[in-house]
Amino acid sequence: MANCKESSCQETFKTMIGGQALIEGIMMQGPEKRAIVVRGPEGIVDKVEPVKKRTGWLAWPFIRGVVNFGSAMVCGVKALMYSADFFPEEQGEPSKLDLWLEKKLGSEKMQQAVIYIAVVLGIALSVGLFFLLPTLISGLFDSLVHNAVLRSVVEGIIRIAIFLGYMILVSRMKDMRRVFSYHGAEHKTIRCYEARLPLNVENARQMTRLHPRCGTSFLFVLIVLSILITAIFSALVPISNVLLRMLTRLALLPVIVAIAYEFNRFVGRHDNWLTRILTAPGMWFQNFTTNEPDDSMLEVAIEALTLVLPEQEGADKW
Repeated sequence: MANCKESSCQETFKTMIGGQALIEGIMMQGPEKRAIVVRGPEGIVDKVEPVKKRTGWLAWPFIRGVVNFGSAMVCGVKALMYSADFFPEEQGEPSKLDLWLEKKLGSEKMQQAVIYIAVVLGIALSVGLFFLLPTLISGLFDSLVHNAVLRSVVEGIIRIAIFLGYMILVSRMKDMRRVFSYHGAEHKTIRCYEARLPLNVENARQMTRLHPRCGTSFLFVLIVLSILITAIFSALVPISNVLLRMLTRLALLPVIVAIAYEFNRFVGRHDNWLTRILTAPGMWFQNFTTNEPDDSMLEVAIEALTLVLPEQEGADKW
């Protein structure tokens, strides 16, 4: 068949099914089910659980973006920990803190506590690195830049530079290369499904590893929107104090996440020259977070996607 690495290969359907690369595995989530498939030492292992559908105010536009972002973080950490259990590393005796937590909380509650602590630390690290650090660094130029909007632009340039540097650095880490290859397998499999081709390794192999509805693209949109929104805010409410500017960035973050989510939903549902231009930068960044997978990785991705397909055809339409 024709090579589809530079095109959508006649995409005929846009699915809401999305996934996440794990350690030697993939998590896929559909409208009804979530599946984790890992190629462990004993072979392929899968785990399927139902997805609770949100209703009421949690499903309202803009509110749903913040809720879904938090939920995705929790589910992602759980899935990563599950996949990591298949590849235990050599460890010494448990620490006194570990023993105390297990005694007080029990092993199951301790695991839940670890998950939520990991989520909080992950969000704190991301916010600190991509939002607060650029504001802090830009404060070094306050004596040279007196215009509030221009200060926001300088801050935005620093933010993009940090984001790009982070992506390049992580993409060169040896341990992440296989994870990013599974990320590529996830995208190729979804592309194959959206092209309405039979889900097999041969068809999936031909697809591009880039996808417009990817978490990497969402993060880039988040960065760009933060620049625009903080510039507008700075024009309306100029703030010279660096610490106060950092606090306003934190306060604006839920608004930025909510708008970024709705933006991704909009561009994901349309395919025209405008949406292709809007998604192009985020797609380019995926060159750092996806690698070409091998056939065994595609097999895992196909299995994960198959497990979450809805019973009613088309129920997963984006």
